[in-house]
Amino acid sequence: MLRIHQLFFLNILGLFIAALLVASLISFFALKSMIIEDGKERLIQNIELLEPQIIESKNLDSLASSIAQKAHLRVTVVAEDGAVIAESDTDKTKMENHSNRVEIMEAMQNPYGMTIRYSKTLKSDFVYVAKKISKPDGSVYFRLSMSLRSVMEHFYSLWIKLFIAFILLMVIALIIAYNISKKARYDILQITRYLDEVSAKNYRAILKPEYFREFLQISILLKNLVKKLHNRDKQKRKHTAKLRLINKQQNDILSAISHEFKNPIAAIMGYAETLRDDINIDPKIRQKFLEKILSNTHRVTLMLDRLALSVKLENNDLSIKPSTFDLANVCLDSISILQAKYPERSIRFEGSSKNVFADKTMLELVITNLIDNALKYSEEEVSVTLTESTISITDKGIGIASNELDKITSKFYRVQKNRWDNSMGLGLSIVSYILKLHDSALTIESTQGVGSTFGFSLVSMIEKKGKSKK
Repeated sequence: MLRIHQLFFLNILGLFIAALLVASLISFFALKSMIIEDGKERLIQNIELLEPQIIESKNLDSLASSIAQKAHLRVTVVAEDGAVIAESDTDKTKMENHSNRVEIMEAMQNPYGMTIRYSKTLKSDFVYVAKKISKPDGSVYFRLSMSLRSVMEHFYSLWIKLFIAFILLMVIALIIAYNISKKARYDILQITRYLDEVSAKNYRAILKPEYFREFLQISILLKNLVKKLHNRDKQKRKHTAKLRLINKQQNDILSAISHEFKNPIAAIMGYAETLRDDINIDPKIRQKFLEKILSNTHRVTLMLDRLALSVKLENNDLSIKPSTFDLANVCLDSISILQAKYPERSIRFEGSSKNVFADKTMLELVITNLIDNALKYSEEEVSVTLTESTISITDKGIGIASNELDKITSKFYRVQKNRWDNSMGLGLSIVSYILKLHDSALTIESTQGVGSTFGFSLVSMIEKKGKSKK
């Protein structure tokens, strides 16, 4: 298969050859027609000039020879009966009667008779012009003729000149075509290299055709296409990264669930197998084992409830049911419950009555989670402080590293140093979701080795007249 520049070169070559042939044919027929018409006019003018001499001449043979030598024309004089009475180029005695010649018959009716005919005598095409001339001793037909060999000679001479001119023009055209082809190859090579770069994912490759507007338009279209491909590739990478993150999160969920459920389930199975295998076990021990089984069962149930709540909150499947209540009472209730869970710990409350408009159950869960985390992270007293616009829970525990502050509210995330049961890393995640539903947000201040403070704003929950939330 030929390349573009090769096709271009061959087309130019074929075009010039065809042009040369057409020009040759046109020039031949045009030149021949011009010379014939010019010859006829010349012959007529010569006849007009020679007519007085013919009328006065007594020796037509001598006059015919003299005219032929001077004018380089063939001269023939024909009598009224068609007999040749004078001839400049051949023996008149051997010539046929000319009464049936076309030019003679036309001259009988018209001022001049003209024709083009092949002469068997001289073996050439001639242009004949005849005129009837009246002499004192009778009328004759005076005929001049001119050989068309000169037409061909002139044509060949002109054709050779034209051929040489066409050859020169063709050489120039081919040089120009070669240069154009070279430039086309350069632009095509630029596009090819650009496509190779794009196929190698190099979307920043440069494409600059230098010579042809058409290639520039193609390059613009290619750049737009590459830009779209680049955007799709970026979207594909983002989508792939998102899928990987989802898979990682799913693996984290399974890992967290597996890890957190393993201990309580193992405890339930161990106590249950002991009770099954030893039917004579001490009643006190039996009672203790049953309480352990119930405790771990409650633990699993609580973890499942937290997981379900987290999923509902994240998927916006849970709506709040706001009401007006005293947040101080909620804090005291949560402290009472956790004090029973941690009887050896001290939980201090500072604040006064504060009415808010929120979902009481959810807000109780938030406060309970925050106090519970503070108790798990520290060994000293935990403080709960309620002000006009905020509530905060402070502990004097191990603290949280600054690089982990932004992560601890993520689902299933837990600080590696902090290991506690019944969490799965969902506590602060649930807290953040619930506060978001109440147009608030969790704030965290922590210093390693000093302690942490978790709190949130109450501004959006302060009861206002006519205000309601869903």
